[in-house]
Amino acid sequence: SQIKRCSVSIPSNIAEGAGRNSNKEFAHFLSIANGSTTELETQLILTVNLKFLLETDINNALALCKEIKNMNFALQKKLRI
Repeated sequence: SQIKRCSVSIPSNIAEGAGRNSNKEFAHFLSIANGSTTELETQLILTVNLKFLLETDINNALALCKEIKNMNFALQKKLRI
């Protein structure tokens, strides 16, 4: 259930930030979304450590998390310009 919550939190915070009135507020919500992405990565790694899944089962999801974080950081950087 924690994996579901942080997965939903990522796009929810991006959407909420996009609806705000300033780039500063948007960047703040992108930062929260990045935290949720990092939380999701941690939860996925824990599923392997706790032997619920194999590492091969989560590799694609971890790669997607990395891609989301890279896009998020790029957007945050663009908002600062």
